[in-house]
Amino acid sequence: MATSSIFTQVEITDAQAAERFVTALEESEKAQARKKRTAPVIPIVRDKDEIRKLMAQRFPVK
Repeated sequence: MATSSIFTQVEITDAQAAERFVTALEESEKAQARKKRTAPVIPIVRDKDEIRKLMAQRFPVK
């Protein structure tokens, strides 16, 4: 979404249009609440050999 749309002035002159606008805002809020936001699982590695394996994969010896 373009950031300029945030600054757009909205004129609602009809009661039905106002009701539809409010309903759309409420539905949008509900849809956002239903979305699951999950962070990737990052394991904590403490074993020296495991750390060496990970670093070898990331930075192969030439």
